[in-house]
Amino acid sequence: MSYKVGIDLGSTAIKAVIIQDREIVWKKAIPTAPGQEVLAQDIVREGMEELGIKESDVAGMAATGYGKSLIAAADSFIDEVSANALGVYLLSGKKARTIINIGGQDIKIISIDETGKLQDFKMNDKCAAGTGRFFEMAGRILDTSIYDFAKLSEQADTAVYLNSTCVVFAESEMVSLVAKGTKKENIIKGLHESIARRISGMIGNQEIEEDLYLDGGSANNHGLALAIEDELFSDVYVLEYPQFTVAYGAACSLK
Repeated sequence: MSYKVGIDLGSTAIKAVIIQDREIVWKKAIPTAPGQEVLAQDIVREGMEELGIKESDVAGMAATGYGKSLIAAADSFIDEVSANALGVYLLSGKKARTIINIGGQDIKIISIDETGKLQDFKMNDKCAAGTGRFFEMAGRILDTSIYDFAKLSEQADTAVYLNSTCVVFAESEMVSLVAKGTKKENIIKGLHESIARRISGMIGNQEIEEDLYLDGGSANNHGLALAIEDELFSDVYVLEYPQFTVAYGAACSLK
């Protein structure tokens, strides 16, 4: 049986999936670094070796993301918004109607219809506030792994107010709070709430179509999902592997 490959060359990570009959049978993510095409080829080769398959077993390869044009071996290219919409739609059992994707350098609000067709999307401005880079910066300031943010935010007794629209201001505020001895748990909870406010501001008066899915690597942060739920007064769902939905959508776009 044939396999298909999807590669998502993002700003902070390269994600690759191998699917068979629209089921993910292998996946891997590595940090983005110079020589992206070689890195992508290496991880796909690794996946094929682990699965025990040959190039002749692969029906096609699709590339998406900021660096998609670097993948010369790709049979197809798809824009990341369309790949994201298709991936979440299929992995949600065709339930998804709104997607909040938090990427390495941007936030996207994506609307899709009942057939999975992309209806509309919004993207944040050039400021990195609320993105994956923003979390990495916060982790460095707080000397805490971002993977511990969800657990620590649950231990907060209050949430400090942080600027939600400017990463420079937010960074300065966090440095000042740490210097004052503010509990990191309270800073992290405040960070989650600031991002939720930013997302709410992006949505504005737009009606949120249910079901709503939080997507991207940051979606694994349960504390952030809860903050968005509280801000939007809406249930927020997270798929099992939210960081691979774009690569998956790219693979599924192959005919």
